[in-house]
Order: sequence, then structure tokens, then C-alpha cells
Amino acid sequence: MALSELYTEYNRVWIPDAEHVWRSAEILRDFHVGDNVLELLLEDGTHHYPVDPSNTRLPPLRNPDILVGENDLTALSYLHEPAVLHNLKVRFVESRIIYTYCGIILVAVNPYKQLPIYGDAIIHAYSGQNMGDMDPHIFAVAEEAYKQMARNHKNQSIIVSGESGAGKTVSARYTMRYFAVVSKSGSKTKVEDKVLASNPITEAIGNAKTTRNDNSSRFGKYTEISFDKKYQIIGANMRTYLLEKSRVVFQADYERNYHIFYQMCSCAHLPEFKNLRLCDADNFQYTSMGGDITIEGVDDKKDMEETLRTFSLLGLNKDFQSDVFKVLAAILHLGNVEIRNSGDDKSSVPPSDPHLAVFCELLGVRAEGLVRWLCHRRIVLVAETVVKPVPKERAVNARDALAKQIYAHLFDCIINRINTALQAPGKQHAFIGVLDIYGFETFDINSFEQFCINYANEKLQQQFNLHVFKLEQEEYMKEDIPWTLIDFYDNQPVIDLIEAKMGILDLLDEECLFPQGTDQSWLQKLYSYLDANHLFEKPRLSSQAFVVQHFADKVEYQCKGFLEKNRDTLYEELVDILRDSKVIKGRILLQLLFFGYTVDSLWTPYLWKMLHAFRSSLSLLMETLNATTPHYVRCIKPNDEKLPFEYDSRRVVQQLRACGVLETIRISAQSYPSRWTYIEFYSRYSILMSHQEADLNDKKQTCKNVLQRLIQDTNQYKFGRTKIFFRAGQVAYLEKLRLDRLREACITIQKHVRGWSQRRKYLCMREAAIILQQYIRGKRTIRAAALKQGWAAVMIQRHWRGYRVRQVYQLVRLASITIQAFTRGWMARKQYRKMLKEHKALVLQKYCRAWLARRRFQTMRRLVLNVQLSYRVQQLRKKIEEQNNTEILREDHEKEMEILKEEIKRLKEERIGLNRKLEEVDQMNSDLQEQVIQLTKHIKIIPELRRDLSSLQNQRNNVDRKMKQHQSFLSLYRHFEEKAEELEEVKRELQSQVEELEEENDHLKRLQQIESEAKSKLRQETSRLTAENMDFEEQLDQKDRLIKKLQTQIKSLETSQKGTDTSASAVPKDYLGMLEYKREDEPRLIQNIILDLKPKGVVVNVIPGLPAYILFMCVRHADYLNDEAKLKSLMNAIIGGVKNVITSHHKDLNLLSFWLSNMYLLLNSLKQYSGEEEFMKQSTPRQKKNCLRNFDLSEHRQILSDLAIHIYHRFITVMEKTLTPTIVPGMLEHESLQGISSMKPTGFRKRSNSIYEDLDTYTISSIIQQLSDFHSTMTQHGMEQGLIRQAVKQLFFLVGAITFNNIMLRKDMCSCRKGMQIRCNISYLEEWLKLKDLQGSNAIDTLKPLSQTAWLLQVNKSTDDDAKEISEKCTELNPVQIVKILNSYTPIDDFEKRVTSSFVRKVQSLLQDREGSTHLMLDTGYRFQVTFPFCPSSQALELLQVPSSLRLDFLTKI
Repeated sequence: MALSELYTEYNRVWIPDAEHVWRSAEILRDFHVGDNVLELLLEDGTHHYPVDPSNTRLPPLRNPDILVGENDLTALSYLHEPAVLHNLKVRFVESRIIYTYCGIILVAVNPYKQLPIYGDAIIHAYSGQNMGDMDPHIFAVAEEAYKQMARNHKNQSIIVSGESGAGKTVSARYTMRYFAVVSKSGSKTKVEDKVLASNPITEAIGNAKTTRNDNSSRFGKYTEISFDKKYQIIGANMRTYLLEKSRVVFQADYERNYHIFYQMCSCAHLPEFKNLRLCDADNFQYTSMGGDITIEGVDDKKDMEETLRTFSLLGLNKDFQSDVFKVLAAILHLGNVEIRNSGDDKSSVPPSDPHLAVFCELLGVRAEGLVRWLCHRRIVLVAETVVKPVPKERAVNARDALAKQIYAHLFDCIINRINTALQAPGKQHAFIGVLDIYGFETFDINSFEQFCINYANEKLQQQFNLHVFKLEQEEYMKEDIPWTLIDFYDNQPVIDLIEAKMGILDLLDEECLFPQGTDQSWLQKLYSYLDANHLFEKPRLSSQAFVVQHFADKVEYQCKGFLEKNRDTLYEELVDILRDSKVIKGRILLQLLFFGYTVDSLWTPYLWKMLHAFRSSLSLLMETLNATTPHYVRCIKPNDEKLPFEYDSRRVVQQLRACGVLETIRISAQSYPSRWTYIEFYSRYSILMSHQEADLNDKKQTCKNVLQRLIQDTNQYKFGRTKIFFRAGQVAYLEKLRLDRLREACITIQKHVRGWSQRRKYLCMREAAIILQQYIRGKRTIRAAALKQGWAAVMIQRHWRGYRVRQVYQLVRLASITIQAFTRGWMARKQYRKMLKEHKALVLQKYCRAWLARRRFQTMRRLVLNVQLSYRVQQLRKKIEEQNNTEILREDHEKEMEILKEEIKRLKEERIGLNRKLEEVDQMNSDLQEQVIQLTKHIKIIPELRRDLSSLQNQRNNVDRKMKQHQSFLSLYRHFEEKAEELEEVKRELQSQVEELEEENDHLKRLQQIESEAKSKLRQETSRLTAENMDFEEQLDQKDRLIKKLQTQIKSLETSQKGTDTSASAVPKDYLGMLEYKREDEPRLIQNIILDLKPKGVVVNVIPGLPAYILFMCVRHADYLNDEAKLKSLMNAIIGGVKNVITSHHKDLNLLSFWLSNMYLLLNSLKQYSGEEEFMKQSTPRQKKNCLRNFDLSEHRQILSDLAIHIYHRFITVMEKTLTPTIVPGMLEHESLQGISSMKPTGFRKRSNSIYEDLDTYTISSIIQQLSDFHSTMTQHGMEQGLIRQAVKQLFFLVGAITFNNIMLRKDMCSCRKGMQIRCNISYLEEWLKLKDLQGSNAIDTLKPLSQTAWLLQVNKSTDDDAKEISEKCTELNPVQIVKILNSYTPIDDFEKRVTSSFVRKVQSLLQDREGSTHLMLDTGYRFQVTFPFCPSSQALELLQVPSSLRLDFLTKI
């Protein structure tokens, strides 16, 4: 398909723009050949782009959005300037990615911000990876160079170029740091540290602040890092080019001199700098010209400390450092020497100038001679020599020339000493050179330095073009594509213009030979000799300049100063003064300043030609680069304000044109720039295949069939061996077809979904309409009858309402009557209850009053009767005395006697009753006495006696009341009184007894207290005696055990003696679980059971822990014999033997697993049989009986534990090395969910992993199979489950960490579909844990960062709620990682949306308070702490049989 046919509606193009260089526009109407106008839609309205029909030059097409942001610019379908510019902008501004491949070039955009992408974890992640496997990075270029050096045995070069401030120095520093980390030699010389330490020194003496860069390298540097045959760093060597000497004596506004001067001035107060007489930098002319002596964010004092530290690290002694600082201080003081104008073209220096004195003191020169020859010149004529004074201007120039030469030679001297310090005694096998050199420069005023820089860049560009052309040709030949000559820009004519005979350099050298030669005369020669060259121009508005058409741009050079700078003249008289210096002769400062020269020949070449020397060193550099394999890093400065992640398209495109990136694009675009593997094409465009084409098994042939059907013009593509080559625009056309097919599929799906939705809506509306019709028709039917029924309804309602009202009235009436009835009844009952209550009160009062009246009457009657009785008794007594003989009186007396007898009888009966009661009282008294007896036993009965006494008192009161009723019978009354007194006495006696009992009770309490105290003392004494008794018993037991042990030893010795005398056929009946061996058989035991034992033996497979049991049984026997020397020797031999096996087979997984299991079992056996209670809880009685008796092996247990830990870590390392190659392909690259992934082109840097291979691919099944093999090995060797869980947890952490780190470093893995893939693979790993019953290992928790990453790739990323959800759920990820994932998120299809910068900033604001790590990568070398939990063994040692296959016949069971 022709390129012009792609200018169709909705496609987008780039049109030139003054502000943004290029601007995007959308095509409104298809363009046809012959049209004069291309209609475009801009953001501000339509635009007509004129087209010349005779020369159809259409604006460049814009790539589909799906291809924007690719890692490699060569993956773009349309390769041109706006595509490159836009792709870099998207990656830099939106994705915050500073590195991008452009074929063989790494484009590095300076972010002006520290990024967390240069740590050791990143270095190890890139180590061993192919260049296309990870995201672009400076470490990837360094790894590629290192790998090619090791694989091809050829020297390599990394060429880092760019403008000042583009980041060249930092990039070169990171490459050297990468080599220092990945090629650690482990030697004591610390060569790697020395190589890195050279950077602070070279930056201090060779870098300065410019208007474009705070740390600009003002010299070119080529560092050769030497490697030995093992490809470990053994040394380094630096070569420098074109130091900017003029900066020593002159700086433009807002610029500084070299850093070292300001570092020294900041430390002027230190003792070691006191003798230099330094002060603040703004007091020296050479350091204050720019006006700004400080750099924001830079501490010169700390930098000076770092410089001094690196001086010492490189082995440069204090004397050397002191001499360096003296020379530097002398230069500063020389700049402050005042030269005055004395008139008549004369000049002078005041002899009292303090800075002149300090300069002469520091360098040991004579002030008179220096002053004389600064202000005079010696002119040698034919017949005489004339001394002529010079004006002030020439004297100042002489002073500055001296300062420049001293600094230049000091710089070379320091570099030479650094090279000496970096030399190693080993032989260099190969080297990698890192070239940190200035890029193409063009300023408003360009002079000699810019000419040299651009000349060097012309040479480098030529070498770069030839290399790119060569690689392009090799690619075509490799793929069997017919090679056609590609027209590429050759800058040889520009180089010839500069360095050919009668070229610019030749004419400059010729003019320098003339003493009267001037810049203007040289310029006129250039005009006359080079006027015919189309690359050389004369400016129209200037007669002091010339223009050279370089490969990057036209540059106008001002001729002023060319001859002077090229001559680099230093006068003989000043050299003689330095030669006569006592300090120079004494301290050999000449050798310090001018290495490589003798004292006599040092100052003979007073006239150096700078361009000649620079040309020679440049030729040597080009020879070195041509002899190596080059790798290119182009550093880009995104803006002049040094703002972080700000992109100025005009500045960037200027640098892209100058550094050769666009030339690479142009060379690639001329042929077949887009190159896809067949697997990539098949995966991406399978949607364009028919069913017949997709059913073919040969994917390569399927791709050919599809492509031939889609693109009829076979010249637009070529089929290679492994790739398909496309011309520019064809991939975009295929993307358009794919997008159209997807759009058609989406339209079809939308059509059916919308039809189904509309049909559902129609059916609902139809059903609703039918229901409405039913109601309307029903209403029409009943409308006629409604009027007739209306009156009837009203009548019915009237009667019904009347009926209802009557019903309500009757109901209310009935309710009212009922309420009244109940109310009246309640009131009547209330009145009745009141009357009844009053009546009862009257009755009670009546009876109460009657009772009271009767009581008063009976009382009165009783008194009257008593009185009558008394009276009658007195009368009777009188009658008895007076009428003894009277019968009548006798009869009356008899009658009265009978009455009295009856009364006495009655009183006797009462007496009997009282006697009975007295008996009861006696009985109660006896009971009380018994109770008193019991009270002596039970003191608590006293309250009951008191109650009995109170009851007796009550009875006595009752008796008293009864006796008072018979006061008329005085004798009986007195009798009863006596009884009462007796009872009173009894009571007093009882009370006295109670008091005695209480006293006795108190006495008993005191006795009881005394007894308890005695008992406590007795118990204390008893416990003391018991403890002493136990001590005695323990001593007795110890003596008994000692006696038994001695008896046992005697018996064993007797048994062994008998065994030697009797035949060996006598077999003991009961074994003790011990193995006896002779001391001299110990090496055989270790050899057979440890060194020669194979883990795959039949016997070992049956009982995996057999070696551990056999060794422990031997240990038990040594303990049984109480032979300390034998026991220690055996334990040391066991530990040493296992160490030797592990050391010699440190990569054997089976052997490591076997001995880890056995060491763990031996450790548990030593614990189980140690006799310690905590380890004997689950032991059998026989095992408890067989405990170790004589020795404490806790120290040996600790040594065995350390050995087991070492074996465990070695075992984990071997498993990790085996598992690591499968992780990235299995977890990330393989499609475990078929059909959801879609590959994208990767450009020139093709990935080497299995993702693009049909055979030998690693999948998630490979990882699970490898884990199953590890688990089977550990289980087979009897490893304890707790240890297996720890190993599995460590392996799962490795899987998660490596997968996560690759996602962080691979932008192509940050997509929604890849997130689905990762979550699916995690579920497979979780299922494996369940299958192996390893959920308790918490291994799945180590995959939380990876799981949350997969979730983050799948979740919506657009609204505020999405940002909040991300900040809440991604708890295992730190803010740096979350932002990196969001910035790297890459849509696979046009239907997906990119993450906007505003959303990323929103997430950052939510995460700004989160604390934790700020590292981007997870530490794959992290190890969880291993523990060895105690697990007792149920194995009965006495039942173990030693197989004959182990060749241990010298062991004897005891």
C-alpha cells in the first residue's frame, strides 16, 4: 500500500509549528493524488495545508496512540522527527521515564531530579539480562558492553555525549559504578573503589559551573577500565582531551572557575591550609569574575572533604596533596598580582604587592625576576638582544598565560598520578572504555574551543554513521534480505574542509609560524582558499568570522583569539625563573607539574600548537574506538531552566539533530524500519486472520498468507528468516486494519446488545399498552350503566349511612348506660365498704369496752375476795381462841377446815405442778451441766446457754407471777420464795460457771495460739531438716550413681575382656542402642557414612535419617564410656566431614537436602537424649532411660545448629538459582490465560526470552513443576515439615520479588491484561500450596506486593474515588512503587486509556504521609530467619540395623 493512500479521514498528521516545532492535526477528508489542498482540523479550527501536485510532499503521518511511548523509537511505524520528538515527550513528561532506545543509541533525558533507579538492587536486576529484556537504562548499555566483552573477547567502548548540562558526567559515572558492582574481584586492593574514587578528583579539577550546568565537564575524558581473564576489574587508565584552560583566568557572568578553587577557599581556616594564605573566593580575581561564587544545593566544604578522602583512597600521600594545593593557591595569588600602567606603553608591578610575595613564597621564586619579566620582553636580533617594556595589556596576558600553563600541567600531572594509582600488577585481558566527551555546541559567540569540540564531534559522527550502516547491513544479511545501498549522510567533506591539506587547520598552523601573523590575516586566507567549498561561507554582516556547515547545523565562528589559543605561547624568561626555583629543585615540583619531561628539556618547546596536539590525541581516540565495539549514549537537556521533568521541544529537537539520533532514524526509515518476529505478528494480528488461515499449524506460513492478502504490494515488506521487515507506514496500516476489525466487532456487539435492549423495551411498552387498553375499554363499557346506578347508589348510601348512624348511636347509648351502671355500682360498693368498716369498728369498740369493764370488775372482785378471805381468817382465829368448846363453832370450824383442806389440796396440786416444774428445771440444770461439759470441748455453745438462761429467766418470771397470785397463803409463799432463792442461787452458780467457762475459753484460746506458734516453728524446723535430708540424699544418690557407673565400667571392661577371649558368635540378647568402634576406625566411619555416602542409595531411601542415627549411636557409646577425648574427636570429625561434603558439592541439590535433613535429625537427637526436661516430654520410657549420662553437648549442639543454618542457606541458594530462570517467563511472559494478551513490537532491541520462541518455553507450569520437584526432594530425604514450610516461603518470596522487580523495570508489563495474567498465576501457586498442605507456611503472604500490583494494573484509574481506593488497598507498596506503576501503565489497545498526570499527582498527595521504605525494588537477596523447632523422634535406636552395604562392619552393637 502506497504511503499517500494512508492520508484518509480521521488519520492524524504533524505540521510545522513555530512554538512547539511540530503540531498534531486530524485529516477531515481523504486525500487523493492531484489534490492541491489537504484539509486538516486543528485545535483552534480548520486549516488548509497546500500541496504541490508536481512534488507531493505531504506532512508526516502521526503514529497510532498504541505505538506512542514505546521503549525503542525504531518500533514506531512512522519514523521521522515529530514522531521521535513526541515519543520522547510522552515517556519523559507523562511516564517520567528518562531513558529511551533509538536503535543502538540510548537516549537519556536529564530529569534534573534524583530518581530511585540507580541502587544496587537495580544493578543486580539488569545484571545478566539481555539489552531488550528490560526497560531502557544506562545499566542495560553497561551490561551489554560487559557481556559482549566476555562473549566475543573484544574490547568495548561506551560513548557518552551531549550538551553541557545534559548529564554526561553522571551517566559515565553510573556506567563505571555498574562495572565496579557486577565485577567485584574480592581482592584487598579495592580496585573498584579506586576507579570510582577517581571521579570526585577529576570533577573537582576539571568541572565548573556554567550558565547551562552547575557541574559541567570542561574537558573530554576516556576511561579505560581493565579486566582480567575472569572479567574482574584490575585497574583503569584515563586519557583527557582539550581542557578549557581559559576558564582559569576568565569566567563569564553567572559562571565559576573550577570547583577545586572554591573548595580550597571554603577550607581556608583549617590548619593544613593556613600556610596558603587563602581567604574567601570573592577576594580572588580568578574566582570572582562570574559574580556568583556559590552553587545552590552544593556545600564546597563537604566536597573538599570528599576530595581529600579520595586523594587518600587513591594512595596519593600528604606531601603530594600539599604540593597540589600550593600550586593551586599560587595560581589564585598570581591572579591578584596588580599590574599598573606606567605610561608610554610601559607597565609595572608594585614590589610590596602581598599576593606577589605569597606566590613567590609558595613556589620559591625570586620576586624581582618575576616582576621584571612580567612587564618586559627580550627580543633577540641578529647582532644584539633588546629588552623592551610591554604595555599593561600584554603584561596581564603574560600573567594569565603563566597561570593557564601551570594549571594545565598540574591537571595532567594529577591525571597521571591517578592512572599510576589505578594500575594493577595483573595483565589486562580486555577493557571497556567510557568516553565522556562534549557534544556539538553552538552559541551566540563561538570561538576556538567550540571549533575544537565540533571538530571532534564530526569525527565521532562519522564513526557513528559507519557503525550504524554496518549494523543495518548485518541485520539484512542475517535475515537473508536482499541488500540495497542506502543513501546516508556522509560528513567526510566537512572533515576534509577542516583537516585536509590547505584546510582550516593547515592554514591555521601555517599562520601561527609567522611572528606577525594575526587572526585577520588567517581569516583572509580562509576566504581566498575555501571560498569555493559549499560547506564554508563568509558571513554577510561580519568580516571577523566564518561559517562552517556541520552535520548538525551551521556554526559561525569568531576568528578572534584563534592564533593566540592555538600557539599557547609561554615566554622563556618566565620559564627560566621557575627553573631556578629552590622549591622546585628541592621538592621536585617540576616532575609534579610536567611529568614526562626532563629538567633540561622541559621548557624547550615554548610554542605549542593546540590544534595539532588535539588532532593527534583525537586520531588516537578514533583508532581506539574503531578497534572496539561502540555503544552510544546520547544525553539530552530538556530545558535551559533546569526544571524537573519540563520538556522544551525546540531545545530537544536541536540536540536530536546534533547528536545523530535523527540520522539513525533516517537511515532506518529509508529501507524497512519496522521489524516484527513471526510470533509477534501472529499474536498481534491474529484477529485479521480467517478461520482457514488460523487453523494452519505453521505460524510462519500463516503470517505470510495473511500479509500477502492484506498488502498486495510485495515491495512494502520482506520475509526474513525470523522477522518480517516493513516499510514505513505499513505497520500503521495494519494497526488501522486491526482497529477497523475491532471497531466492526464492537459495532456488531453493540448492534446486538442495543437490539436486545430495544426489544426488551418494546415488549415492556407493548404489555403496558395492552393493560391500558383493557382499563379504557372497561371504563367505556360501564359508563352507560353508571348513570342508572348512580341514583340507586346514592339511595343505598343514604339508607346505609342512616343505618350506620343508628347503629353508632345505639352502640354509644348502650356504652353510656353500661358505664353509668358500673359507675353507680362502684360508688354503692364504695359506700357499703365504708359503712361496713365503720360498723366493724363499733363492734370492736363494744367488745373492747366490755372486756375492759370485765377486767376491771374481775380485778375488783379479786381484791374483795382477798380482803374477805383475810377478814374471815382473822375471824376464825378469834373464834378458835374464844370458843374452843362450842360445837357450832367447831362445826363451822370443820367446815372452814374442809374448805381450807380443799384449798390446801388445790395448793398441793399446784405444789406438785411446781415440783414437776422444778424437776424440769433440775433436768434442764443437768442438761446445762452436760452442755457445760460439752462447752469445754466446743466453745461455740456459750450463746445457746445464754439463750437457755434467758428462757429460764422467763420461766422464773412466770413462776413469780403465778406465786404473786396466791399471796394469801403466806407459808406456801415463803416456801416458794425459798425455792425461788434456791433457783436464784442455781442461776448465780450457773452464771459463775458460765464465767468460769468463758475464762477457760480465753485460756484455751491463748493455749491454742501458743500451740499454733509452736507448730509453725516446728514446720520451719521440719522443712530445714527435710532440705538438709534431701541434700544428703542427693549426695548419697550421686555417690550411688558413681558407684554404679564404676561397677558398669568394670562390667563393660570385663565383658570386653571376655569378648576378646571368647568367640564372636556370642550375641547379646538385649541391645542398648549404641555402636562401639575403635578410635583408629574413626576416619573410616566418617569416610563411609559421610564422605562416600550417596543420597540416592537404596538403604538411604528406606531410612533417610540413617546416617544421623548411626552417628548418634556412636556418640552415645563414647558418652557411655565417659571418654571425653573420643567424644570430642568424633563430634569434630562429624562436623568437619559434613563441611567438606557441603563445600565440595555446594551445587548438588539432593546432597544439600540430604545433609540438611540429617543434621537437623542429629541436632534433634542430641536434644531428645540430653536429659533436659523440656526435650523429654514426648520420649518413651526406654528413650528416657537411654539419655546421655556424662557429658553436656550443648556447645556441640550450637555448632551443629550453625552448620545446619549454613547448609540451609546454601540449599536455598541452589534452589533459587534453579528457579530464577523460570520466574519471569512463567509469571509474566507466558500467556496462562490464552487470548487476553496481545504483543507489541519491541523495535531494534528484540527480547531474547522465551516469549518469542515456540520451543523450550517456561510457563507457570514450569515453576509449579520445579517447586514440586523441590518439595519431592525434601520429602524424600525426610525433612521436617516446619523446615519445608520455611524453604517454600523463601522460594515464594523470591518468585514475588523477581516478578515485582521486573514489572518495575519493564514498562511493557504494566497493562491491565498483564495484571489479569499475574493474578491467575498467583492463584495457581495458591492451589499448589493447598495441594501440598503448606498453607501454614504463610508463603502466600510474601506475594502480597505482587498481588496488589496486579490489582493496581486492573483497577480503574481516573476518579478521586479510584485514587482513594488505591491509597487504601495498596498497603504493601510504598509511594515510589505506586507512582512508578501508574506512570508506566501502558494500554495494549486503543480502547484503553492512559493514566493522566493529574491522577498520578492526586495519588501522590494521598500517599505523602505514608511512612516506610522509599526503595523502588524489592531485595531479592533477603532471607527470612530460619529456625529449627524441636521435633522428637519415635525411632527405637536399639532396633536399628546397620546395613552391610554401608561397609561399617567395624561397628559393634552394644
